[in-house]
Amino acid sequence: MRAGGVVQLGWIPEPVLYDGTPLESLWTYKRLHIAGDSIVAFAGACDIPPEKIVDLEDKLDGSRIYSPRMLHFIAEHFELELEKGVWRQRLLAAIARDLLAERTGAKIVRQGDDLFDGDKKLSVSIATLTPVSTKIHFGINIDTTGTPVPTKGFADYDVEPEPFAKTLMEAYAAECGSIRAARCKVRGIT
Repeated sequence: MRAGGVVQLGWIPEPVLYDGTPLESLWTYKRLHIAGDSIVAFAGACDIPPEKIVDLEDKLDGSRIYSPRMLHFIAEHFELELEKGVWRQRLLAAIARDLLAERTGAKIVRQGDDLFDGDKKLSVSIATLTPVSTKIHFGINIDTTGTPVPTKGFADYDVEPEPFAKTLMEAYAAECGSIRAARCKVRGIT
């Protein structure tokens, strides 16, 4: 599946455990044969062992990152600018917030790269570098049974994960394409 612009899209229909491994470079290429900038989505548990936690603050705090079922997004951009990766991560979170608020009528709030409904956390996210790319993981709870912090998920809002994922990926790809086009249509000032 493709959307306008330069970011390719993919959906993995079978469950995939998110344990940090999808943050490895070229994971999408190896898994789906999608080469180049991409965003893919899949549903599955989230259970990150301490040695694979990328966020040093979470690791030092001893935080457990777990959900029995999440909707996961993995974006990969072949640039080595972490700050740009964090901007894209926040853009993805902002688009997700808008779509969730629109579909649910709930007062969803974005704080940095996380989404909240009141004191209930809906998402987890990280942006990082690999030797060849910038990677983003953004996950939204589907089922919240046994999560280590107060959470909400798609099941609480009666939102279907797959259509939501496809809409979010298309919007993200379109926004990335629009940004690239905007960059290319202005003349320099001398």
